Amino acid sequence: MQEDDFILVDGYKHIRHIQESYPENEMLKRSSDYFNWLHKRRSVRHFSNKPVAIEVIENIIKAASTAPSGANKQPWTFCVVQNSGIKKKIRDAAEEEERKSYNERMSDEWLDDLKHLGTDADKPFLETAPYLIIVFKKPYELIDDGTKHQNYYVNESVGLACGFLISAIHNAGLVTLTHTPSPMRFLEKILNRPSNERAFLLLPVGYESAKAYVPNIERKPLNKILKIY
Repeated sequence: MQEDDFILVDGYKHIRHIQESYPENEMLKRSSDYFNWLHKRRSVRHFSNKPVAIEVIENIIKAASTAPSGANKQPWTFCVVQNSGIKKKIRDAAEEEERKSYNERMSDEWLDDLKHLGTDADKPFLETAPYLIIVFKKPYELIDDGTKHQNYYVNESVGLACGFLISAIHNAGLVTLTHTPSPMRFLEKILNRPSNERAFLLLPVGYESAKAYVPNIERKPLNKILKIY
């Protein structure tokens, strides 16, 4: 390492970073290509049980773990479930909560807003998909001696990691669905997670089925989501 490859800031080493840049015409093409590729991503509820190599899932999670986080605390745990018995327990518990939501918790307006998506309390994909990835957030770190160390901007950090995760799943040629049965405390119990972890998001991951259908919906156009000042 050469002398100018790092500096010390308050006694901590900071290494030199060089971001690859591109000519403007290539930058425009790359940004357009990335949008067009990501625009093809859809939330899918029809999964194949075709196996996926665990190494692919590991790489996807490594990609998610590159997300920025408050004070670099990386306040997340990614639990991968492939065991059919555990998947069934998760499906049973999730559907129990979903039935309560559809029958008791959701307002008429909410239910009406969901109609065009064709969703209901039945979640067969929780057993069909070869993997379930459950993302847990960690409000604090729990040291072996019982000491607690606070984490910062936990929801924001874990939300960013989930965005990276979804993009990595799409990049691998797989599909997923963001599933948030509420409440989700049953996931902590089924997976026997430590007291400092809270379930944040559940994602089935795998290939789509031979005939997978998604709602015919449109994303908001740029002029509805962008304001330039």
